[in-house]
Amino acid sequence: MIIPITTNTTIATCSQIQVGDTPQRVPAARSGGSRPSAPGSLYLVGMPRPRMAVKLALAASVGALALMPASGATAGATPSGTLLGGINVDGLGYNSNLGEADSSIAAARQLHARLVRIELPWAVMEPDRRGQQNARALAFTDRLVADARAAGIGVIAMVRSTPCWATSAPPHDRCTPGRDSPANAWPPRDPADLGTFMAFLATRYGSALAALEVWNEPDQANQLYLAGHEKVQHYAAMLRAAYTAVKAADPSMTVLGGSLVGANGAFLRALYAAGIKGYYDGLAVHFYTLTVAALRAIREVQLANGDSKPLWLDEFGWSSCWPGMRVQQEQACVTPAVQALDIANTIHALARMPYVAAAVVFKLADSHDENFGVLTQRRRHKPSFSALASALAHPGSPPSRVTLRLTRSRRGVTALGSAPVGDFMELEAYRAGALRYRAIFLLDRFNRFSLAVPSVLGTSGLQVVVFQYGQGSSHAIRASI
Repeated sequence: MIIPITTNTTIATCSQIQVGDTPQRVPAARSGGSRPSAPGSLYLVGMPRPRMAVKLALAASVGALALMPASGATAGATPSGTLLGGINVDGLGYNSNLGEADSSIAAARQLHARLVRIELPWAVMEPDRRGQQNARALAFTDRLVADARAAGIGVIAMVRSTPCWATSAPPHDRCTPGRDSPANAWPPRDPADLGTFMAFLATRYGSALAALEVWNEPDQANQLYLAGHEKVQHYAAMLRAAYTAVKAADPSMTVLGGSLVGANGAFLRALYAAGIKGYYDGLAVHFYTLTVAALRAIREVQLANGDSKPLWLDEFGWSSCWPGMRVQQEQACVTPAVQALDIANTIHALARMPYVAAAVVFKLADSHDENFGVLTQRRRHKPSFSALASALAHPGSPPSRVTLRLTRSRRGVTALGSAPVGDFMELEAYRAGALRYRAIFLLDRFNRFSLAVPSVLGTSGLQVVVFQYGQGSSHAIRASI
């Protein structure tokens, strides 16, 4: 039995859903850009909790159930100074124009971004036949990459979307060149065709590219990116073909594999079994919920499989859709001010995680159906724009501090406070210097908590300690009553 968290504390769940997760309920699908644009089915799944054992803490006449973490919680690390920070910007579409490329890179430069991540759909670039690039698509990509190079910004080019001539889609998924269709989500019949296209990009753009990313979210259960069965086998074949071809064209090019949304490691473990190890230089991940904890969880899966390649968190963010909406794209809506604080605190936290090479916020500007941007749809600055610019200019600055106050009522003592977004929280209650209660809990959408200390502990003579799980008790805040 675990003593429950108070009902005032909102329990977050990981809503970026991977194949293999247990279905629980089906909400609406996410939208647009690097995130899905058509409705579909997703399965909610809980975030992996930190490794812990449940022990019973009893002393004298006071008994309380304590949730005791296993050893291995990492204390706060010193900023590495090597984090590559950036922003997701509008990539190549069927109607892209050169002005969009110019404005995107100009904004990224204002943000002090060292990276921009763009989507380069293969189906848009080579719609008609192998090796024949669409002139308009090529001109847009050339312009964006040239602008970025001139600004000293590296480009992560994420390639997805199979052209009609290469798709393995069944006949009933009709495919028309020049139009998006479900057929574009199917893997290529021959993975070598994808490798040839990505080798072309490596040759054409060379050192202007910070990385080439192979596909987008193959573990998404909504079928909008990698459709069909045997996703693990198909993606592993695509990654091996792309890596081999890119390295033959440019051995120095960084190739990102994964592009995973699932933090519980199920899909990644299956990919290791399918032989992806050694076929990428960095593992791309997209974690929008409990971001810091999710990175630790997926790192444990890497290390358990003998893999020490760095993580590239090239999608994460918050939607400033509160109070007009409660949930958007399966993510809890927050206020513009909270969005700004969350982005800055996460950048500062990631700068202390040496295995995280890059942090790329989703995204530059809002669209008609989502508010993840640091600019509005009309390109006006939101509070998150200046917050991100400051964080990218000074990533090693410390995150916000944990706060704590205690209140007393007839029902007992309640711990109230706030903390930086992204991690599990831990509370410990002491009486006469002895630990009597310990619990893991989560913040609400506004990064606040309200947690009742078990009434059996009484209402006086208590010391309460609260800290973020990954930081450890050396970074705790204490209050007494």
